Amino acid sequence: MGITIRRATPADAAELHDVAARTFALACPPGTTQADVDDFVTTHLSESRFVDYLEDENRVLLLAESDGEPVGYTMLVHGPIADEDVRRVVEEEGSIELSKFYVLVDRHGSGIARELMAATLEAAAATGATHCWLGVNQLNARAARFYEKNGFTIRGTKRFLVGSDWHDDHVRARALT
Repeated sequence: MGITIRRATPADAAELHDVAARTFALACPPGTTQADVDDFVTTHLSESRFVDYLEDENRVLLLAESDGEPVGYTMLVHGPIADEDVRRVVEEEGSIELSKFYVLVDRHGSGIARELMAATLEAAAATGATHCWLGVNQLNARAARFYEKNGFTIRGTKRFLVGSDWHDDHVRARALT
């Protein structure tokens, strides 16, 4: 299995949307309705939103491919921290957010996530950031274990809106040096 990880381009927007639509529910806690998942995907993870993200100079999107097929992606966001709860626990200067990190469920355990994380942290450091933070649902044990193995420690909590429901996330961060 040949794994490649590269910076995504606007030509990848449809593939990014497809992976996002197939994986977003994995990050949601049990009980999240399909309608709320669909609404979030339509609003924030549509093909046109990915075009916008890819054209934003404050974002870096990486696409993981296995034998030429998209199997995961990440999105880094550089700039001011909008969430007040995050600003209380993460130093804004030098920070970059790991906003999205998804791998197709049938590729879990294959090593793709490990390689994608290494490439993502390298890309984050290349922006000049000194530390990286993320939010992960408190009930997402698999993701929490993965982030912990990759050096992200819990710094606090924040809320995350999916459809009409607020969810509780842990804010995790790690140094990039």
